[in-house]
Formats: sequence, structure tokens, C-alpha cells
Amino acid sequence: MYIELDKLLSADTTVDSWYDEGYILVSEILSYFSLNDWEELSNQVRNKPIEWQRKIAYCLDNECNEYELNILIDLLNINDKELFEICIDTLRSFPIEERKKLILEHPQILERANHVLATTENSPVKLVLQDFLSKMNSN
Repeated sequence: MYIELDKLLSADTTVDSWYDEGYILVSEILSYFSLNDWEELSNQVRNKPIEWQRKIAYCLDNECNEYELNILIDLLNINDKELFEICIDTLRSFPIEERKKLILEHPQILERANHVLATTENSPVKLVLQDFLSKMNSN
């Protein structure tokens, strides 16, 4: 299944077709992933082009499993503002306690989220970051 996923994410698509159809296809493929597929994705994700990484980050709330969570945390360390924003938005779908525990082990993520929040003019991004940070700071 990983090979099918890679082909789909590597395909040259328009933004509209990706969000209309591609996202649904990726979500379906991910639902059939075996442990080997998850391992392959985990091992390969950092070597892929930034657009590929953005697409997968957008789709990683399919099962809200440990693999998806760890891949998103890994992608948060890539220096790309749009990828960071997508990862933060996707992480909001995960159960709070699991997400919180893992993110608190990486304080640079919260620092970067606060920095992006303070410097962005984009209102939707601000709302996503504010929601994420408020959930991370809640008890």
C-alpha cells in the first residue's frame, strides 16, 4: 500500500483536484496500511519533496494512531511554514492527552507555534494556532 500512497502523493495535481479527490484516496489507502507500510512511511517521509510532505501531513488524522502522530511530530521539525501550519492543524484532531505528552517532549514545537502566532497576519492560521496552544496549555 505504501507504493500506491507514494505514487498518489507524487502525482502532479491541481490544488482543487487534490482537496476534492486526492485527500479522500489517500485516506482510504492509509486505512489499509499494514505495520510494514507505516514503518516504510515513517522511514521515507523526511526524504520526500515538500509538496509530498504537505499532502501527507494534511491526511494524517485518518486513524489518529501512534504512527500518524509520530510522523507529524517529525514533520514539524522541517523548516517550512506551510508544512508546520498543516501539521498543527492536523494535530488538533488527535486525542489531547496523547498529543500533549508527545509534544511536551519537544518544547521547540510550542516555541515555534508561539512565534508563528505572534508574526502571522493570516487570521485562519492564527485561529488554528490559538486553538492548538490553548489545548496544549489546558490541564
